[in-house]
Amino acid sequence: MKVKNIDMEASSPIVILNKKDAEELGLNPLDRIEIDTSDNHLVGVVDITDKMVEEGEIGVSGGIEEIEGLVDVTLASRPKSVEHIRSKLDDKELSEKDFYEIVEDIYYNRLSDVELGGYVSGTYTNGLSLEETVYLTKAMTDIGDIITWNDEIIADKHSIGGVAGNRVTPITVPIVAAAGIKIPKTSSRAITSPAGTADTMEVFCDVDFSIEKIKEIVNEKNGCLVWGGSVKLSPVDDQIIRAENPLSVDPKGQVIASVLSKKKSAGSNRVLIDIPYGESSKVENIAEARDIAERFKKVGSELDIKIKCTITRGHEPIGKGIGPVLEAIDILKVLKNNGPSDLKVKSAKLAEIILDMCNSKKNAIDILESGKALEKFREIIEAQNGSPKIEAKDLQPGKHKTKIRSCRSGIVTHINNNLISKIARHAGAPKDKGAGIKLKKKVNDKVNENEELFTIFAENNTKLKNAERITDGCEAVRVRGEKESLVEQI
Repeated sequence: MKVKNIDMEASSPIVILNKKDAEELGLNPLDRIEIDTSDNHLVGVVDITDKMVEEGEIGVSGGIEEIEGLVDVTLASRPKSVEHIRSKLDDKELSEKDFYEIVEDIYYNRLSDVELGGYVSGTYTNGLSLEETVYLTKAMTDIGDIITWNDEIIADKHSIGGVAGNRVTPITVPIVAAAGIKIPKTSSRAITSPAGTADTMEVFCDVDFSIEKIKEIVNEKNGCLVWGGSVKLSPVDDQIIRAENPLSVDPKGQVIASVLSKKKSAGSNRVLIDIPYGESSKVENIAEARDIAERFKKVGSELDIKIKCTITRGHEPIGKGIGPVLEAIDILKVLKNNGPSDLKVKSAKLAEIILDMCNSKKNAIDILESGKALEKFREIIEAQNGSPKIEAKDLQPGKHKTKIRSCRSGIVTHINNNLISKIARHAGAPKDKGAGIKLKKKVNDKVNENEELFTIFAENNTKLKNAERITDGCEAVRVRGEKESLVEQI
């Protein structure tokens, strides 16, 4: 067949055939074909059309190396992992070899989006046993790079998310690093939230570094705050997350494997897992939180990682700022001992637990209040090509803003993390660093009618209007009269 290059990016290699050629070859959509040239042997997933390519032509997407001229085309067999995925959909337990084959096929883009969606559906519907979670974690770790350290103890932390704000990591890491413990923190960018730790840190400095540079920074400063996507630490995790998002599913076993494979890849052996629970959080009740914590600890023990879990309240955002710049302002203020008290208390407590895990006798709150954590944070910023002299007053949110006010007097009984995040994202966060929300009231605060609940910031007026529309008809901050509040608590 004659190659026709198609200007189309695809998550897996796509080849496009004319309908008549497909019928002659007995091919259906999502079948695979092998393409042989003098230099290459490639496999692509079939799509069929009667318009984009003529008879005798084969369209090749940008997901495959550039090829041209005449090529031989033959039917290819499906990857072995497709059968394993079907077994998981049938609620059968998979072996260690099965998971290694699945992970390898995901890594090399051998699975179609439908097949990858089938894998996610199977793990969500039927779950993963403890043994399966261990197998998956090991496979996800081994497919990527692994950082090695000379130190006996390497610390790390992770929050399973679901709480707006909650930017404890840039405070906890410098406390631990200032105590002399190495903590190479790789973090994600936002997927459905208004900011990930990497998005917020990007307000201060670069976050994209090679493994060699990460090791250099950590060996010099004891800590880093970098984007995990810049290095191949458990690289299939991002591909699996991409398949989970359209379905809005987050299978427990997959969450554990994703987190611990990255920690194992980073060389960490003392890891604190924060599990927030509450209304509008990822984990809704304490029983579920305890179950997840036990799973983390059991899988961690199989990987020679000492795990501790904190179960924290996630019934409202942590801190006042939601969005990269607004969260960065909170971080600097806490490090200078005048920021939101809930963010300060939680950050210091998490750091204290990590120090205890690492057998350190140093006191987390002393390190924070003495200014040593701020000094260490500035050292890390400078090592990551940022300005160590940056102050909160240098950080300005978007110039377009609107105040959202209460329609009644009463007490704040709940702040919906999902709605707050949705409003902030419509305002432009995290892409627009200055977009987001600044909370004026927290749970249990008294509110008067027409008093400000929060302010929305945006970098352009159109996005501000989009965010304002989300607030119409929804109750991001729930205000109830005092009697109603008492009834609810009963």
